[in-house]
Amino acid sequence: MKRLIPYIVLIAFCISTFPYQVLALTATEVRQQMQDTNDKIDAIDKEIKALSSQIAQTSQQKNTLANAIKELTLTRNKLIKERELIQKKITATGLVIKNLSSTIGEKESVLDVSKKSLSKMIRDLNERDNTLIIERLLSVDNFSDFSREYNNVLSLNEKIRENIVQISAQRQDLVSSKQQKEEENQNLNTLKQNLVQKEKVVAITQKEKDSLLSVTKNKEAEYQKLLAEKIKKRDTFEKSLEEYEAKLKFILNPKILPKEGSSVLSWPLSSILVTSPYGARWGRFHYGMDFRAAIGTPVKSMGSGVVMGTGDTDIDCKGASFGKWVFIKYDNGLSSTYGHLSAIETKKGQKVKAGDEVALSGNTGSSTGPHLHVAVYASTGVKVDTVPSKSCNGKIFTQPIAATSAYLNPALYLPKITSTMVKK
Repeated sequence: MKRLIPYIVLIAFCISTFPYQVLALTATEVRQQMQDTNDKIDAIDKEIKALSSQIAQTSQQKNTLANAIKELTLTRNKLIKERELIQKKITATGLVIKNLSSTIGEKESVLDVSKKSLSKMIRDLNERDNTLIIERLLSVDNFSDFSREYNNVLSLNEKIRENIVQISAQRQDLVSSKQQKEEENQNLNTLKQNLVQKEKVVAITQKEKDSLLSVTKNKEAEYQKLLAEKIKKRDTFEKSLEEYEAKLKFILNPKILPKEGSSVLSWPLSSILVTSPYGARWGRFHYGMDFRAAIGTPVKSMGSGVVMGTGDTDIDCKGASFGKWVFIKYDNGLSSTYGHLSAIETKKGQKVKAGDEVALSGNTGSSTGPHLHVAVYASTGVKVDTVPSKSCNGKIFTQPIAATSAYLNPALYLPKITSTMVKK
């Protein structure tokens, strides 16, 4: 039995020291790489903030062709920087995952050796346990030596068990951390794909503006003329749609709606600035709420529900209605339409929850500048339907259609809107 003791002591020493000696150098290297990457992330983040500030200033300036081109250029530069930022974050996360994978492998190897050694020791002890106690007593010269030696083995056995439990717990923590980082890496890759899509959206819009420059021969007067025609087409559509929806029969039952002020809807954007509230506007009634949103800004679901439809009215009559739109029916009795989108990232029948990205904001349809239009309805009074177009004779719009009495003020169900959230 004496021959077992040095072997057991060696195993216990290896278990308690080996992993940490191996990890020290790796951790130092990773920390340095992480620091370098984080410094680059901070620098890119500052550039993004500067570009965002320039975009906000440009969007507040007069609606001219030059300003439109300037805003698109700044937006594209911002998106490129955002993509670069995500790539750096993916690199940083990959370093952590690589280090965690190596650490887990090392601990698994040590744990395997420990278990095998412990198993062998237990088998040896069991073999001795099978010997009658009287025979074991008679086989040693000194009972005190036997008792001390046996107790030492049991003590070391317990310590090894404790170390194995400890390493097992550490290994589980590392596995959980690795899974968490892998999920984070997957999310970052998804963001990267979204940013690539944003670049495509901006490139398409930039191409349209370049085409516009060609049509107008780069003359501001021609651009303003086309802009006025677009506004006229929008007004004609809105008037005809309002007349059509006013004829629809619907009696609103307030009892089926959420309580006003209950904030059952969440914000559709990460940054909120209301540019046009629900109510009277330009001599007409605005059946929705407009938010400032540069082209390519992620648009999020305001609650849990189902996407009831998506579409693009520009296909049938460019510049007259929602453009690209997404219609969601929520689980709380409310529904909403997002209009003037640049890209749709969901499909009919898809289940969504609050905060899920469903689209990218844009400037399609009857929009004279990038923004997000949000319409909210009582779900029982709205559906995707068709309506004849007076803006483009002979064309048929397919989009969410609601009785005027089914429209609701989004502000009644969104979080509280403070004065700083409203454009002066």
